[in-house]
Parts: sequence; C-alpha cells; structure tokens
Amino acid sequence: MDLKSLIRDVPDFPKKGIIFKDITTLLKNPQGFREAVDSMLRPYENEKIDLVVAVESRGFIFAGAMAYKIGAGLEIARKPGKLPAETIKEEYQLEYGTDALEMHRDAVSPGQRVLLVDDLLATGGTALALARLVEKLGGEIVGFSFLIELTFLNGREKLKNYRVETVIKY
Repeated sequence: MDLKSLIRDVPDFPKKGIIFKDITTLLKNPQGFREAVDSMLRPYENEKIDLVVAVESRGFIFAGAMAYKIGAGLEIARKPGKLPAETIKEEYQLEYGTDALEMHRDAVSPGQRVLLVDDLLATGGTALALARLVEKLGGEIVGFSFLIELTFLNGREKLKNYRVETVIKY
C-alpha cells in the first residue's frame, strides 16, 4: 500500500513556507492506519519489547496500537505541567529557544526494554529528549520507530547512537 498517497500536504502551516504533512487523511483510512502500525512494528518483530513510549500527541495514536498489538505496556511523555504525578524533565533546543518533555518518575522500570515512537522525525530534538528521559529512568532503548522522516532536516544525526526506523521518507 502506498502510504505516502494517504498523507495530505498543507502549505503554509503552522507558518508561511512550511509544508505540513497531515496524517489525519491516513488515519481515517482503515487499511492505511493498519498498514502504518504494522510497518512501524515490522523492523522490531524479533525484539523483546516491554514498553512502548510515545511523545504527545500524534505519537500516542501509533504507540497505543503498537503496544496493544505486541502485548507491551504503554507510557507517555508530555509537555511540562500535563502529567498529574511526580515527574522528571528534559529540556531541548529549538530553533529559537528551548522546550521540554516530562515523564512520570515511575514510568519506566530499570532494565525494561523500550521502543520509542512518534509520528515524525524532523530535527531530532524531541526524540533525543525522550531517549534521555527513558535512560534517566533506567530503561534500555531498543530503538525508535517513526512513521515519517523529513530527511532534509537531518534529525537522524542527533539519534546516531540509537537504532532508528522510519516508514516514509521525504
């Protein structure tokens, strides 16, 4: 199935000059959504994975389905102030300024084998922050799984110490 054909380009979103890759058109297609989840899992089918960890918000969509399919637990990383219990935080650089992710302090147990999931690999800053959170908690990162990679932004370079798998490249 040609998953690229199910992704809509939205010009000038969120700002002028950006072409946003809108996955909602893929998600509403039952066969497309199933193929996306299966394709994101396929490289890891022979790995033992205890926990799937996702970044808000579109990463949650894929990670939930992936965790269910392989019988793993699911955990989430969110922007600061969104999680109710005690958290740890990891800041990362943006083009102009910084941002941060948080996870609950008990989200990952030491030694757990963790698959990190998001819909898009762009510059790699968010993904690297997620990896650092999981490692602070003692998790063993099996790898990353992304639906889309924007190769021209070189995000994979920030993740060179990890296994990175993507389904669609632009």
